Amino acid sequence: MEVFHGSPAELSGRNDREIRAYRFLDELGVDFDRTDHPDDPATTMEVCAEIDAVLNVRICKNLFLCNRQKTKFYLLIMPGDKPFKTKELSGQMGISRLSFADETAMGELLDLRPGSVSVLGLINDKDRAVQLVIDEDVLKEEYFGCHPCENTSSIRFKTAALTEKILPALHITPVIVNLAGAE
Repeated sequence: MEVFHGSPAELSGRNDREIRAYRFLDELGVDFDRTDHPDDPATTMEVCAEIDAVLNVRICKNLFLCNRQKTKFYLLIMPGDKPFKTKELSGQMGISRLSFADETAMGELLDLRPGSVSVLGLINDKDRAVQLVIDEDVLKEEYFGCHPCENTSSIRFKTAALTEKILPALHITPVIVNLAGAE
C-alpha cells in the first residue's frame, strides 16, 4: 500500500459515495492522506492493522446503531482496539436498549454499505436522522482515520479538522461518551 496526499487525480472507477466524500473534504480545505487497497477491502482487523501502519493512524470502529423501536439511529465512533459493550453505551446515553441497525436503514440514511461505515457518511444524512456519538479517546488522538465512504480506500486527517471543520460544516454536535470497554 502506498500513501498519497489528497484526493485521487483520476476518479474513474470510484463510486459516487467516495467521490462525494473527497469533494466534501476538498471544499472544506481538509488536508488528508490516503491509501487505496482495492484488492484488500478493510473487512478484517488484520487488514485494518495494515492500514493503520501504512497511514500511521488508528482507524476507528464505526458502529451504526438504533434503539429497540428502530426510530432513532446513532453512529458510534470509538477506538478500533476498544471492546464495544452495548450495555455500557446504553447506560451512558439513557437508552434502554441499543442494537445494530440493519443494512437497509444504513443505505437509506447514510448511503453506506456494511464495512464502509464512516463519519463521512453523515454528509448523506440530509435530514440529520443519525446522532453522532464519539468516544472521548478518539478526540485525544492527533489524527483521525476513516474510510471515504468506501472500504477499499482509507484516509487520515487531523482530528482538529473533524471537530473544527467537518462537523461544523454538517451542523453536527456529537454526543461525547467515555467507554471503558469493560464488563
